[in-house]
Amino acid sequence: MTNKEFISQIAKQTGYKIDDVQRIVRTTFNSIADELVEGETANVTGLGIFEVRKRMERIIKNPSTGQKMLVPPKLVVNFKPYGSLKEMLK
Repeated sequence: MTNKEFISQIAKQTGYKIDDVQRIVRTTFNSIADELVEGETANVTGLGIFEVRKRMERIIKNPSTGQKMLVPPKLVVNFKPYGSLKEMLK
């Protein structure tokens, strides 16, 4: 589903204008991103939890050359779905 299809579907289901839905969705995602940037978790009821985790440094091997390289630590976004969402997917 593309962003345009997502917004159109919400607009159709709610009766709001597409521009209004687009602004609401953009604001929602920006709010989640702001929380993650601050190091907080974003808890979306009925969906799951978005959180920032630190991925430790590790050594990888280039498959074509066999050379070992060190990948520095970095922060990544992790999503953990709620049990209700997991049940719906079964």
